[in-house]
Amino acid sequence: MFWRMTGLSGASPVDTILDKENFTLEELLDEDEIIQECKALNSRLINFLRDKAQVEQLLRYVVEEVPEDSEKKRSFKFPFIACEIFTCEIDVILRTLVEDEELMDLLFSFVKPDHPHSTLLSGYFSKVVICLMLRKTAPLMNYVQGHPEIVVQLVDLIGITSIMEVLIRLIGADENIYSNYGDAMQWLENTDVLEMIADKFSSSDSPEVHANAAEILCAVTRCAPPSLATKICSPSFVGRLFHHALEESRPKSVLVHSLSVCISLLDPKRLASASYQAFKSNLSHGALVTASPETVDGMLESLGNLLKLLDTSAENVLPTTYGYLRPPLGKHRLKIVEFISVLLTIGSETAEKELIRQSAIKRSIDLFFEYPYNNFLHHHVENIIVSCLEGKRTELIEHVLNECDIVGKILVAERLSSLSTESNGPTVPSEERAPPRIGNVGHMTRIANKLIQLRNSNSTIQAHLQENTEWVEWQTNVLVKRNEVENVYHWACGRPTSLHDRGRDSDDDDYRDRDYDVAALANNLSQAFRYGIYSNDYIEEAQGSLERDDE
Repeated sequence: MFWRMTGLSGASPVDTILDKENFTLEELLDEDEIIQECKALNSRLINFLRDKAQVEQLLRYVVEEVPEDSEKKRSFKFPFIACEIFTCEIDVILRTLVEDEELMDLLFSFVKPDHPHSTLLSGYFSKVVICLMLRKTAPLMNYVQGHPEIVVQLVDLIGITSIMEVLIRLIGADENIYSNYGDAMQWLENTDVLEMIADKFSSSDSPEVHANAAEILCAVTRCAPPSLATKICSPSFVGRLFHHALEESRPKSVLVHSLSVCISLLDPKRLASASYQAFKSNLSHGALVTASPETVDGMLESLGNLLKLLDTSAENVLPTTYGYLRPPLGKHRLKIVEFISVLLTIGSETAEKELIRQSAIKRSIDLFFEYPYNNFLHHHVENIIVSCLEGKRTELIEHVLNECDIVGKILVAERLSSLSTESNGPTVPSEERAPPRIGNVGHMTRIANKLIQLRNSNSTIQAHLQENTEWVEWQTNVLVKRNEVENVYHWACGRPTSLHDRGRDSDDDDYRDRDYDVAALANNLSQAFRYGIYSNDYIEEAQGSLERDDE
């Protein structure tokens, strides 16, 4: 599009409409250049749109459903353009809206229980409300404070992701809003909004509701007003979460997402589904919630019941490319192992002793070898082992080396190298083909190298390795050669020699030091395939990946 210059271009189509004696709002909304004219602050257009009658009609396009046989313009174009006009952030238009009680009632009529809530209009409603939060924070908060039922209605619609985004910002878990307008949001800290959100784990069977409730609570742990931070860390709130998670009648998604909140409480840097950049921006504004010893003790009270779920008696069978799983690991057991991994990183002696007493570490290591193709599981168990070996407490190191017998298990797995056909474990090879090579060799190699690295500074590890002749032989004949082969700096394949001396920049430090929620990443990948983000060539493979979610 050419730049418009005085004397060289004709009147805009919007001005042409405004020049008419009788024109309607619909004519303007149907004109393609209306958003451009709004952003250019066309005074005649803005003076027309700021009128209460026009703002009301724009709101109706945003919040009111239309019959299915309506014109496409009315169903799609007009609601979209109306939303875009509000999000142009023109002050006089937003002021007309927030200063009129009737218009605000019309806007928030969308969240009433008897109102339809389509995904499309929910997105438009969310954009308008968030725009008001950013630009008209005090008037909006005053309105919501005068209508407390709005918070309850938003919580009831938590399964809609757009509404969830509104709720996150409303309760102060957004660094931009809370850091600038904390005083206007103080009243929310005295409500029981966190309890209402947590109770959604009990009152709804929808996985979407559970996921969104967890996302809000995780957002609070990353950037929270002080009193909300105190509340979410309290043993009573943690107990409420575990009560919902361990109810036998509840879907497994309740357990998975409740543990996501607990993990975020223990380590706020771990993100549920927010981007890394969002996390970095949070650091400069909000305060990260840190788990107190009382919070950890509240979690440990339910640890025994949680660990019982690692031993499953389910008989369901999942076919795989290498045979079948009987039973598959499941997302809930993977999340429990991740929870154990995070518990070991916080340096709590009480937590470490309890994990040892209840054999949580030993059971996690057993799962590592029972499911040799689940790399998500291997990632977390490797973190568990490394946390124990790098810890300062000898008791933890001796537990991993002796009771868990990590060295002996590695040697047995290396000796077999392929999936055993005689094993009674849950991973069973196909009878129609040769057993494949086990898939956790890379993680075992890293664990072995970590043992060798730490033995120089830890006499307990050094003594344990030296007295095991089979280990010494395997290290000399297998591990040393494997490390030489896998050392990319020695490959003669054109790899630049500058990599030898390349220093890690800050971004690389951040990337390598982060511990991502691999289960969430896998789920996001499955969603991407499901909604056709990738090409049709991958559809068949995608279907297989969705069927293996429980693996």
